Amino acid sequence: MTLLVTGSIGIDTVRTPFGFSQDCIGGSAVHFSLAANFFSPVRFVGVVGEDCPFDLGDVFAGSNVDLQGLEVRKGSRTFRWAGSYEGDMNEASTDGVELNVLAESPPTVPEAYRDSEYVFLANTAPALQMQLLDQLRSPELVVADTMNHWIITATDDLKELLDRIDMLVLNEGEAKLLTGQRNLITAARSILDMGPRIVIIKKGEHGSMMCNKDGDLFILPAYPTAVVIDPTGAGDSFAGGLMGHLARSKKLDVVSLRQAMAYGTVAASFAIGDFSIHGIRTADLNDIDSRFDMLRKVTQF
Repeated sequence: MTLLVTGSIGIDTVRTPFGFSQDCIGGSAVHFSLAANFFSPVRFVGVVGEDCPFDLGDVFAGSNVDLQGLEVRKGSRTFRWAGSYEGDMNEASTDGVELNVLAESPPTVPEAYRDSEYVFLANTAPALQMQLLDQLRSPELVVADTMNHWIITATDDLKELLDRIDMLVLNEGEAKLLTGQRNLITAARSILDMGPRIVIIKKGEHGSMMCNKDGDLFILPAYPTAVVIDPTGAGDSFAGGLMGHLARSKKLDVVSLRQAMAYGTVAASFAIGDFSIHGIRTADLNDIDSRFDMLRKVTQF
């Protein structure tokens, strides 16, 4: 299946108990694509300003990521985010954000991409996610991410988006905020009532949970790793592994979804091992499969 991602490309500044990384490459589309391309070719749609210090061609050199949908917008500035982590590092504190080009019109989806079958709308304003979705013909699977900011400030747009997608991927705090429910099972069911047929709730170091409208429930722990340097790209890497495997398998049954969650969990375990993209870039498919086998072993009983 053809797989398209649209989302942010960012200049990140991150502080964790293990160090400080200034003006490093980040963004949801970047982290997603680095994880997804282990399994499937990725069509990349995103926009940066003319001040962007990174060459995305170098970042994705030798990968299965097609950058035809990358726009460098003259007169605009690239999205910037600064955040810090403390304690168990399950939640980032945003120290500064400059939407810049993300506050403008979305990039144009190239004509060659408009027949994409699997689509991931990475975290950005729901109105922009819908504008990008409007440029596609008839995707078979549309998955979206969101965040607290949009849940609070763009509630109506988000609810409209939820009625147009097949799956929502979000974290535990976002699920509770969106639904007003403290119990995650109840929260998941409330989200299903809003439109998606599948919801996956990320629980940080405690793994993830999947519910669907058929009544299936699956809970998976995180990969057991002793090294957590920077969690910034973990959620998008999880989504990349998830969607990459689904595009490769060309299936959306419960077994495939469970395997996809496991691959997403493994991808995230590499992403957290270093700052920025350095953790996931050190891995190859053999490393991914090895950790997948390990995760399977430690979750069997």
